[in-house]
Amino acid sequence: MRVATWNVNSVKQRIPRLLPWLDERRPDVVCLQETKLSDDVFDTVLGPEFTDRGYEFAHVGQGQWNGVAILSRVGLSEVRRGFDGAPGYPDPESTPEARAVSAICGGVRVYSLYVPNGREPDSDHYRYKLAWLDRLREVVAPEAATTMLCGDINIAPADADVFDPKAYEGHTHVTEPERAALAGLEDLGLTDVVRTRWPSERVFSYWDYRAGMFHKDLGMRIDLILAGADTAPRVAAAWVDRAARKGSKPSDHAPVIVDLDDAPDGDIGPMVPPPSNPARRGSSKVSLPQAKDVGPGRASS
Repeated sequence: MRVATWNVNSVKQRIPRLLPWLDERRPDVVCLQETKLSDDVFDTVLGPEFTDRGYEFAHVGQGQWNGVAILSRVGLSEVRRGFDGAPGYPDPESTPEARAVSAICGGVRVYSLYVPNGREPDSDHYRYKLAWLDRLREVVAPEAATTMLCGDINIAPADADVFDPKAYEGHTHVTEPERAALAGLEDLGLTDVVRTRWPSERVFSYWDYRAGMFHKDLGMRIDLILAGADTAPRVAAAWVDRAARKGSKPSDHAPVIVDLDDAPDGDIGPMVPPPSNPARRGSSKVSLPQAKDVGPGRASS
């Protein structure tokens, strides 16, 4: 079973890239984030294309902000839109944002997650991010062994997961409380399968659009697949499909792909294809280009 996660940064804009990618990589389960469509529009625009390719799907949309989806060709049952007790923003009692959807796919509870960005350390949105992750951990704990958490987690697990730790000083994604929240999920027995497969390799999943960051391979690894104890031993390959970030009008994220039991493309990775001329760590002297939040609930990364 091939499981993939991809922050498409507006699925409607990415249709000319998404559909050929589905035909090429043929994932069995696909988790999408930042769809930026309502449920009705998602169903109308993309539903027939997915159905023609054999996918059932579930989408949780919020119009122009956020939005997550799961596509599956191996069954889609017990769909949960959001998760119990998820805090809202700007007030915890607000209606939860469209940041989570899960379902049983091929016998595994798969989550598509778009974790809040946090914006600035110690801000209200940062505290919201930590509260959201804390509640997610509580919800996942009873069924962690049979769960896969997939998505834009908006946390770089370690300094090795950013192009230059000094460039991120004072920013979100790398602070100790965020990393502790992620470690709390791993403490449930969930495994970061890409890093486990490639423990010392340079591997990123996100590159800012500006300043030639992608071509210099000045990125971050914030798109993760965490597999429970029943699923992690089945991993035959785990890699970032960097080819999907190349070319015309890409998302700023690349898909992460995990093959269970069988690896159709072989045990390749960690990034396919590898960058041709990456800047050396700490040598670029590039200041971090940070995307601006552009609306309520926006979690740019």
